[in-house]
Amino acid sequence: QVQLVESGGGLVLPGGSLRLSCAASGITGSNYVMRWYRQAPGKERELIASITRFGGIATYTESMKDRFTISRDSAKGTLFLQMNKLKPEDTAVYYCNFRGSLNGNDYWGQGTEVTVSS
Repeated sequence: QVQLVESGGGLVLPGGSLRLSCAASGITGSNYVMRWYRQAPGKERELIASITRFGGIATYTESMKDRFTISRDSAKGTLFLQMNKLKPEDTAVYYCNFRGSLNGNDYWGQGTEVTVSS
């Protein structure tokens, strides 16, 4: 069973940066599509970016690609999200998600909270 644990969230000033991590345990040698989502208070969960574990093909939601960078450690199955020039509207709980490329199983972390405020 894959378990995901996000870390790296916190309080940051507008214009600041954060790097989120998503550590995976129980991961096999399979390929996964690894994604970051976020959910702001009172809003629906939205996709930020995705990347394949093997190959590292990354895609972004258009509105976020200029400030956010997704990356991964393919050997460990660790997922990262570098967030720069943060804005108050980036305040949200950030979640990582892995989907098995073979079986389509979905795994979610518990989320890490990011607050952008002065």
